[in-house]
Amino acid sequence: MTFTCALCRTVGGPADVALDLGDQPSIRHYPAPSDPRPDPTYPLAMWVCPSCGLAQLVADDTDGPEVAVPESAAVAEQARQSVDDLADLLVGRTTVRAFPSPHGGSGIDAYVARGLTVVDGPADVVVDSFGIMHDSDQAAAFAERAAAVAPGGVLVLTVQPVGDIVTGRQWTALRHGHVAYYSLTALRHALASVGFTPMRLTRYALYGGTVVVVATRDGVADSALTRAYEVEAEARITSPAGFEALRAGVAEGIATLRGYLESHAAKGTRLYAYGAPSRAISLLAAVGDSASAIVAVADAAPAKQGRCLPVSRLRVISPEELVAAEPDEVLLLLDDLYDEVLAAHPALTGRLVRLHSGGADG
Repeated sequence: MTFTCALCRTVGGPADVALDLGDQPSIRHYPAPSDPRPDPTYPLAMWVCPSCGLAQLVADDTDGPEVAVPESAAVAEQARQSVDDLADLLVGRTTVRAFPSPHGGSGIDAYVARGLTVVDGPADVVVDSFGIMHDSDQAAAFAERAAAVAPGGVLVLTVQPVGDIVTGRQWTALRHGHVAYYSLTALRHALASVGFTPMRLTRYALYGGTVVVVATRDGVADSALTRAYEVEAEARITSPAGFEALRAGVAEGIATLRGYLESHAAKGTRLYAYGAPSRAISLLAAVGDSASAIVAVADAAPAKQGRCLPVSRLRVISPEELVAAEPDEVLLLLDDLYDEVLAAHPALTGRLVRLHSGGADG
């Protein structure tokens, strides 16, 4: 079997596979409780192009629209903070254009709040927040965004660097629909192919490590970017060899969650969960029957409520139903939601926990 790079068209093969999760359910499919079983699964693996270093899906046989989700407070806050941090670059720039993510949310509101005007044509500031990773033709996607930048303008990309994914052993970040996973080195290569150079890097805590990269046609890399390239070279993150920790994290993550669930089942804990993100689907499917320790999963997305997570078939309920159930404990399946969940539902104080390699904390 061979694979063709979505960016540079280099052909790779099995030796270039960095992580193979086998068959996994589609994150686009939240079955109704009455739907027949088993739920469909599809191969899910990542390979790294030996030429440009881009990590990407081997293939994606899933289809259908992304499930609509509301923008979380954590994502909105990160967008606002990043615009504040770019204030010096916005001086004298008056127009903005966004390429949104299919998950919803583009971060453009924070630019509008600073006085920029949204346009459909070339703009002084072109923004992409977790959107470009969904494009099956990466070369065309970068070209389209570059063409949208007016002369003297800036391109602002928000991504989760693959190096942070590996360091945090976040193997559940690999999912159908996410075509590309960018190291900063591969991102530099992609931008160079359309005449842009990254010139500024700012890091944020969102999703265990997110960066905002600013690129221009005449940019010069700042010290943070220069050091980031050196770190990635040392970690060999543009080759499968650099993904060893991520591969090890699969068994570790499954064992940690299974142990937590089995312990709570043995104690008779009325355990619920909060958050039904794509990252939770593979993990809950992997723990098998142990997932039944969870009574139901609450989620703020109306499109998910009344349905189930695929394979594990855990029911998705509203946050209000969760509070009314008065659970003994609630396992948070996306750490970034912690503060906003407690702010919206203070009745969960003392019962909302986050699972880490060392156990759960509240």
